[in-house]
Amino acid sequence: MSMLDRDGPVPIYVQVADEIQDRITSGELRPGEPVPSEAELEAEYTIARTTARNVARELRRRGLAHTVQGEGTFVGPLGVPRAKPTRAIYVIIANDLAARIRRGELRPNRAIPSEQALMRQYGVARVTARQAVSRLREQRWVVTVARRGTYVADPAGWPEEPPA
Repeated sequence: MSMLDRDGPVPIYVQVADEIQDRITSGELRPGEPVPSEAELEAEYTIARTTARNVARELRRRGLAHTVQGEGTFVGPLGVPRAKPTRAIYVIIANDLAARIRRGELRPNRAIPSEQALMRQYGVARVTARQAVSRLREQRWVVTVARRGTYVADPAGWPEEPPA
């Protein structure tokens, strides 16, 4: 992600739309896949909801995306077959971290990777990294200590091994 020029003549929503267009033309985002949601754009670029909404409008104007009411904005023109929904990325991240904990790569009473590290490693917005950590907390893999961080929980509290 490049730095947005917040003081220049090009509107922020156009700059963000340019970055999403780059993801589309590079193949990172393929036809039928969802473009980042308004909430993800807000978190990733530190922009207002209205600005995020304008990004989707700009992508539609350029013919790069279409919006399905109540479902989101997707790469390509209306009618392009949508990518099969996969597990939410935060679930994949949480499962990944849980596997690392179970294997002993992340040890009890030691910090898990920071939100920033998760954002970099998985290429996700802060909100997605937070959802992953929240899921780990709900499953009792980790505990969060206010103003200190999130740590691997005591193994006695971990969930049971999933059935084979």
